[in-house]
Amino acid sequence: MTLTAYLLILTAYLLGSICSAIIFCRLAGLPDPRQNGSHNPGATNVLRNGGKLAAIGVLLFDTLKGSLPVLIAFRCDLSPSAIGLIGLAACLGHIFPIFFQFRGGKGVATAFGVFFSISIIASTTMICAWLIVFLLTRFSSLSAVIMALTAPFYIWCFKPEFTFPVALICCLLIYRHHDNIQRLWRGQEERLWDKLKSK
Repeated sequence: MTLTAYLLILTAYLLGSICSAIIFCRLAGLPDPRQNGSHNPGATNVLRNGGKLAAIGVLLFDTLKGSLPVLIAFRCDLSPSAIGLIGLAACLGHIFPIFFQFRGGKGVATAFGVFFSISIIASTTMICAWLIVFLLTRFSSLSAVIMALTAPFYIWCFKPEFTFPVALICCLLIYRHHDNIQRLWRGQEERLWDKLKSK
């Protein structure tokens, strides 16, 4: 790989390490998402804690964390493997942020930002799949897991050269949702819709 690729990998990780959920909650006067709700510093938990505008900000920021480094990598005409590593680095930064004691979120929005930059068509299909599962079940976590399971297939259909790095990112997402998967299996997972209606 080139020096540019290595620099972008480092930049992507550091950018991913900026935990927007904590920052937006502090700005909005909301409780620390790591100490409330699901204890996950992500947009869904910020929304659970009552910060609708903050949740939108977190969602957009986290998505940009994944998309910007990958878009820059495309502009630099890097190889698919290098671009994939840059996207993976952004997700690793979000999940294991160096600025927040390596305690980060689950990486769904950041991963989607990576996927969106790789293929708009594939990522649009992923969003549709996410929405269908969410509307049918009201489980945000299940929607994310289904998206992670199907994303490599969608990428393979439209940008097959990125299938392997996308699959690695999806394995990371599924790993970060292992607690949610266990709660879903036991029937103990909380529906996002019910939580919002109780606010």
